[in-house]
Parts: sequence; C-alpha cells; structure tokens
Amino acid sequence: MAIVTLENVKKIYPLGKTEVIALKEISFEIEKGDFISIVGPSGSGKSTILNLIGCIDIPTEGIVKINGTETKNLSDTKITELRHSTIGFIFQSFNLLPVLNVYENIEFPLLIGKSKLSKTEKTIQAEHIDYLISSVGLLKWKTHKPNELSGGQRQRVAIARALVTKPQIVLADEPTANLDSKTGEEIIELMKHINKELNTTFIFSTHDQNIFSIADHIIKLKDGVIVENFRQKA
Repeated sequence: MAIVTLENVKKIYPLGKTEVIALKEISFEIEKGDFISIVGPSGSGKSTILNLIGCIDIPTEGIVKINGTETKNLSDTKITELRHSTIGFIFQSFNLLPVLNVYENIEFPLLIGKSKLSKTEKTIQAEHIDYLISSVGLLKWKTHKPNELSGGQRQRVAIARALVTKPQIVLADEPTANLDSKTGEEIIELMKHINKELNTTFIFSTHDQNIFSIADHIIKLKDGVIVENFRQKA
C-alpha cells in the first residue's frame, strides 16, 4: 500500500472576488522509503502539495490519504495526532527557537501535549535525542544556541528535530535554498543517508538540481498540473 495517495485533487484559493486554481485534479502515489522530488517553477503547486500531505490544508476536491487514511474529514485532534506520529517538517528558514540550544530545539516536538515522563522514559528519550545529534554531526554543539551555528549546522538541527518523533514521512520545503552549494550538497547527502538507514520517506519541494539528480521518484508540475511523473534508476 502506498504511504501517500492523492486522487483527483483540486485546490482553489479565493483571492478577493476571483479564485486561484493551485492544483487541477492531480493524482499520484508515493511508496514508503521513497526519496521524491517535486519540481516546477514558482506557482506551479509544489508547496500546495506539501501542505496537503502535511495536513496543513485540505483539498477543495479529491482525496488525500496518508497510510490509507483519508485526511479531509479528520477532526482537529486526529489531524494533530497524525502529524505528530507520522510526519516531520524541514523548512528552508530552519524555524529554530532562538532561546533553546541544539538539544532543546530537537527535544521540543516531544514535549508538545505530553504528560510527565517516568525516569526510564526520560532516559530513553535523551538517548534518542543524543543519537540524532550524533547522526547529524553536532555532538560538539549540543549546548549551543542557533545564533552560534552556521546555516548548515542549523539545517542539521532542523533535520534532527524533524526525525525526533520517528516519523514515516519527512516533508522538506526547499531545504537547501538558504545554503551555499557545498553545504547544500552535504545536507542532501545526510538526508539520503537517513532515507536509506531508517527507510524514512522524504518528499522535497525544490529547485535544487542535486536533489533532483539523486531522487528515486520525480514529479514535475506546471500551472497546477503534473507534466511528468517517473522513477529514476539507481
């Protein structure tokens, strides 16, 4: 079964007395463990697709399914649970909390809506966070604040934070846009390694040719329509 399914999805946004059609009856499936690149010019619908998969928005028409569950009619509580248990987000602007250090920023999603943990649970959680910090190469910067880190290091923190809830899907909106080319390549290699090691599904909205070149699955958009949908050979 596909981990993500879109069936005849249409998305319309009101704009004053007119309407903007962001997506026009698009359909596709994403398999678990895919490293997928959604590409196209600005305004083609890339971010709209990420918002629909991430349950930040709902389709005007059509069906969006995550792990076989249709999202459109879920309650706010169920949507929050689905996001927290299944989906991680990586943003081009990092979105780190400036008052928290590396460890605390990564830990933050685990604290939302959680009751008090037992001593054993705290230990297991701390070990998991340390494992992620080590995986993204930031052990030496564990207690540093975001303003003490480079752009590449901040994006590494954002990746670890996205993975801390052990999501099946990570959505990355232009994750290398604010990085220099060398740092961007390192971040892409890191995400590809995590994809292979943990079988985490990565879905990118991107203009980055480096992501495009190593993606397993590519969807090209233009004016809200899929113009190409294909898998690349390894």
